[in-house]
Amino acid sequence: MGALAATTGAMPAIPAMAATINIPGLGNFDVPVPQEYEAPVQQLNQQIQQAVSAMPNAQAPAPQAAAPGMPSMPNLFQQQAPSASDIALDAAKSKVGAMYSWGAAGPRNFDCSGLVQWAYRQAGVELPRTSFEQSHVGAPVAFQNLQPGDIVVTANGGHVGLYAGDGKLLNAVQSGEPVSYTPLRPDMVVTARRIV
Repeated sequence: MGALAATTGAMPAIPAMAATINIPGLGNFDVPVPQEYEAPVQQLNQQIQQAVSAMPNAQAPAPQAAAPGMPSMPNLFQQQAPSASDIALDAAKSKVGAMYSWGAAGPRNFDCSGLVQWAYRQAGVELPRTSFEQSHVGAPVAFQNLQPGDIVVTANGGHVGLYAGDGKLLNAVQSGEPVSYTPLRPDMVVTARRIV
């Protein structure tokens, strides 16, 4: 016990280690980390910078005013909410491989207009049931202005699908075939409609 009494009672100082993590648009944060993690932290900072640089129109958001004593927290994750057509197309994509069945409107089997109606219902939009009725909803769109999720009516008005981008139509084609992507050419289109 005598040896202990000879000391001040203080523990030896542990060197303070901190790594700086840079979050673009938010700032630098010194985070205490053991020395063995300094290299991974530097790699993380490099990856963040590379990801930000690779983004189209990459620029750090301007800092927003913060309450006194609070760090500035710009909305780094501000994104445009998905449109009804985005949600509908994603829903239809989830049904690739589902079998065609005349008169079916999901959730396991579909005919062409049933797939479109079901997909838009997932986005909170009620569409009529038949391809003919669907050819009159929304706003007309020229072929060269098609966007993914637009409704495309083909086959003299007797078939409908969702434009999937890259010249492809996502549709329930015919009996015996699953929901799939098929090529789309301008001469096939009777009308295209955009739900706004």
